Amino acid sequence: MALNSRTPAGFVLCLCLGLFCAFSAHSVSLDGKWSLRNSDGSVAGSGSVPGCVHSALQQLGYIQDPYFRFNDVAYRWIAFDNWTYTTTFNTSEQLRSKQKVVLVLDGVDTVASVQLNGFTLGGTDNMFRSYAFSVRPLLKEAENVLSISLASPVLYASQRRKAHSAYPVPPECPPDVQNGQCHVNFIRKEQSSFSWDWGPSFPTLGLWRGVHLEAFDVLQLIQVSSVPLFDSSASRWSVQVELMVDAVQTSDGLVSVSIPELFSDQTYQSRFLQGRTKNTFILHINTSTEVDLWWPRGHGDQNSYRLRVRGLRDGSVLFSQESKVYFRTVELVQEPVPGSPGLSFFFRINSKPVFLKGSNWIPAHAFQDQVTPDILLNLLHSAADANMNALRVWGGGVYEQDQFYDLCDHMGIMVWQDFMFACAMYPTEADFIQTVRSEVIQQVQRLKSHPSIIIWSGNNENEAALATNWFDIPESHRATYVKDYVTLYVENIRALVQQEDPSRPFLVSSPTNGAESEREGWVASNPYDPHFGDTHFYSYEDDCWDWSTFPRTRFASEFGFQSWPSFSTLKTVSVDDDWSYDSNFSSHRQHHEHGNQQMLRQAALHFHLPNSTDALKRFTHTLYMTQVMQAQCVKAQTEFYRRSQTEIIDGKGRTMGALYWQLNDIWPAPSWSSIEFGGKWKMLHYFAQDFFAAVLPVGFEDDGTLLIYAVSDLSPDLTLRAVVSVHSWSGLDPVCTLRSDLVLVPGGSAVVVLKQEVAALLAGCGRCTRLSCLLTFHLEDGTGVQRGPSNYHFLCSPKDAEGLRKANITAKVQEDESGFSVTLRSDAVAPFVWLDVGNIAGRFSSNGFLMVSADRTVGFTPWRPTSVSQLSTSLSVTSLRDVY
Repeated sequence: MALNSRTPAGFVLCLCLGLFCAFSAHSVSLDGKWSLRNSDGSVAGSGSVPGCVHSALQQLGYIQDPYFRFNDVAYRWIAFDNWTYTTTFNTSEQLRSKQKVVLVLDGVDTVASVQLNGFTLGGTDNMFRSYAFSVRPLLKEAENVLSISLASPVLYASQRRKAHSAYPVPPECPPDVQNGQCHVNFIRKEQSSFSWDWGPSFPTLGLWRGVHLEAFDVLQLIQVSSVPLFDSSASRWSVQVELMVDAVQTSDGLVSVSIPELFSDQTYQSRFLQGRTKNTFILHINTSTEVDLWWPRGHGDQNSYRLRVRGLRDGSVLFSQESKVYFRTVELVQEPVPGSPGLSFFFRINSKPVFLKGSNWIPAHAFQDQVTPDILLNLLHSAADANMNALRVWGGGVYEQDQFYDLCDHMGIMVWQDFMFACAMYPTEADFIQTVRSEVIQQVQRLKSHPSIIIWSGNNENEAALATNWFDIPESHRATYVKDYVTLYVENIRALVQQEDPSRPFLVSSPTNGAESEREGWVASNPYDPHFGDTHFYSYEDDCWDWSTFPRTRFASEFGFQSWPSFSTLKTVSVDDDWSYDSNFSSHRQHHEHGNQQMLRQAALHFHLPNSTDALKRFTHTLYMTQVMQAQCVKAQTEFYRRSQTEIIDGKGRTMGALYWQLNDIWPAPSWSSIEFGGKWKMLHYFAQDFFAAVLPVGFEDDGTLLIYAVSDLSPDLTLRAVVSVHSWSGLDPVCTLRSDLVLVPGGSAVVVLKQEVAALLAGCGRCTRLSCLLTFHLEDGTGVQRGPSNYHFLCSPKDAEGLRKANITAKVQEDESGFSVTLRSDAVAPFVWLDVGNIAGRFSSNGFLMVSADRTVGFTPWRPTSVSQLSTSLSVTSLRDVY
């Protein structure tokens, strides 16, 4: 946990137990309103710190909403200009009397020159690291002028590219469809800020983290890190505690480290060397002490303890801090698999194999200063409420703010943490390597105390890019790029991470063959080999309902399908002329080549496409249809991975992770997300509540045979049966019901509980065919209690279903002491029933469901005050047959 608290000027920094005595330190925040101007002074005003130029210009009225219509292109000029932030501040005699005063810049985006009272302190070139400058001799009592001059990131990246004349470092530019900027791999900033296939090009500039002065006489405690380590041979825990300290001069003292609840307390003699240094201490936990562990969500509690650290000299307190410490172990298991070539790839948490269920996280906003605590809380609660236990922080965005990891710790959401390199080759000049080394050290030191982070990964898809030659590198030049790859990720990043954090595994890339990639010199011949490591898999042309098209991989860390957001979300950034699937706006928002057409082609495999003569209705129905398609596709693929966790077929299987691409959106546009920009759940996210359930029935066909698996993440063994109901498309009552025998389902496994030829099943029902009927099913235990959600299996494409008619669904909104509810009544089977309340923010308890009974009630949780009247007026109900 970082020490850099923000406190008003003149306030003595008191961390938890407090700093008191003659050695007290002062922390003076310089956050707030600064003056801002462009290079020629034609644009000027005030801007907030933390903040960025785009946000400031919008607040000043120079620009409108950057997300509106085509403004991402209209406002390109901002990133081509240079900008200067300036503030004036006074300092107290008490602060200036301290032996050392340090100016700390927690985050500068990105390339800047820093001046104080006309003196150049130095420069910055990395968005992902902090900078500190000693400034005591330069300070005056009044009118201290601090200026930070930011260079155009686009022009800087271009200049760096031109300076790298020996050989190109691809890619030169993003695809034209992304409307982006070039050479982002030459600048250490958010890679997606120059555009991505789901996001706009807004190369930001600004002071995106805080600015403050630290003043002290003897030393300043900058940061405390704690990493619990378990010695399995001695069955003993210890805690590696690291103190980052800035000392005025070398001095001796005592350091006390304790965890009161575990009766562990040790005092160490310590020497604090002059300048910024790291002091490491090992606190041993008594072997007789039982430690409560931190567990991932769904596997146990997220226990923590209080860690107290105190520094003493001559009986006086130098510093004192209290933070949390969590005990848990993590192993990435790569070992031979019986009956299969290759190696396993799964995580053991506290010695227990855990299937990772979740998604991939991208930046929550193009402008990081607008990512509020409420936004983070809503997105992470949404992940937890969809039964996710893991998120992968993708390597083209940012290392997230402290609150993100604090919330993941609290909620039990495991984090796969990439370093910020993605889909590119990178230069390896000495200055580039040096700033990356500083970035890696700072980020690992900041984040390694978080138990939620279970793995570090060096980059996103760069091994695959090299191995499969994304950038058409001539074979004669390949060795140069492999050498650069190993230099950056293995000899520098990997070496630093393993030095700084011995408690977690490190992967060089994702996807990767892991240990096999290492054996092959760090770049495997085929990093997508399903017998090793993790895979990324996308296929937009193959039928996503056909499970045989999916790789039976050890671990699926990326997969997915696009959809459009809801009409209420799009309306906020568009006008009437845009509301057509083939409008200029719809084309402009789609940054994935042929993406809009791919969605319709995939949907058309199983559904009739919307064909209303009303243009607006056809557009809104098409948005709905893309969400149906996406939800159904990701459901099919995720259920395939979950049922593959304990079986080997043709040498493949033992899948132990499913992280779909992607959780969240960066702006209102088509993407792979399950949550729209603004927090509204897409149909996919409602589906995730079920397909990530702890106990899940999965049904599919193999050569005319229906198989139903019981999947369980729970630790105890279960005894379960499948209950299958056959329904007619033309009626609401089940035609017949079949119950299997009870089957033992061990904890953490997937087991076949029913196997039945479809033809025989239908024949037993008397009046059903594949075209006229569908199946629903669930699991129940020996007492008849249902375990897990209900599921369904279509025996034909819905577009071919005989008897499927337009359902007349009425809805009644009510409110009682438990909240709002919507009671639906239908006169026919209705697939993909979708409830929408427009711009009323909130979520339903269930949505996008199959309605095979006359009545169903769902809850609604608003995020802001509303009423029955408002909900009733805004509510719309759509089902599949309504759109054609």
